[in-house]
Amino acid sequence: MSLTDPIADMLTRIRNANMRVYQTVSCQHSNLKENILKVMQEEGFISSYEVTEDNGKKNLLINLRISNNRIPLIRGLKRISKPGLRIYQKVTKHKILMGGIGVTILSTSKGVMTDRKAKQQNLGGEVLCQIW
Repeated sequence: MSLTDPIADMLTRIRNANMRVYQTVSCQHSNLKENILKVMQEEGFISSYEVTEDNGKKNLLINLRISNNRIPLIRGLKRISKPGLRIYQKVTKHKILMGGIGVTILSTSKGVMTDRKAKQQNLGGEVLCQIW
């Protein structure tokens, strides 16, 4: 089965697992998804992820961060740029999300990074998603 928007599928799986307070969630592998998860891990939204292989197909196994009283750390995920409508942002248009609590993940010419790192490196790019 072909997915129209695999990044939105991954974000929806994470959102649904958070609502059910699951520890882990899996999805199909792609390099872009792996880079997004790397940024999410650096920012502390997920504890870890690993690439697994099953019958020759790669999967991503994502370990979510859950507090001791079973409250998920991720409050919200939003897909911004979609296959039907790509959203690009200049470096001068980067905005602080939720008072600095959330991050916007961009795909730039130097790779996938947060809006803060992109602003430091004076880069714009495609706005992939927002996490808070």
